[in-house]
Amino acid sequence: MRDLNTLQRKAFDHGAHVGSYAAAVLEHPLPWTKMRQVYRLLGLVRRHGADAVDDACRRALDAEVVDVGVIDRMLTRATTGQQLTLLPPPAPSRFVRSTTDFAVRRPS
Repeated sequence: MRDLNTLQRKAFDHGAHVGSYAAAVLEHPLPWTKMRQVYRLLGLVRRHGADAVDDACRRALDAEVVDVGVIDRMLTRATTGQQLTLLPPPAPSRFVRSTTDFAVRRPS
């Protein structure tokens, strides 16, 4: 059925953050114009699983981003569970010249 309350209830069934995200999407002067985005969000739940979408919605709500396309890209690129790894600092170069070699000497 095409009912806003039913859509929000379905979204809350998949997770608290998914439901909050759906409520944020539908928080619009004309909420029925945003129903397709909530349907797309529910489709992402079917495709990627409720836990992954709930985590992506949590991260998007923390960043205050309300766009289902962003959630889709997060899930498609699998950025929801990745931890950033820090690379070790590069080793000092063997043949480094001092900065005084490049100083411009001007006659005074």
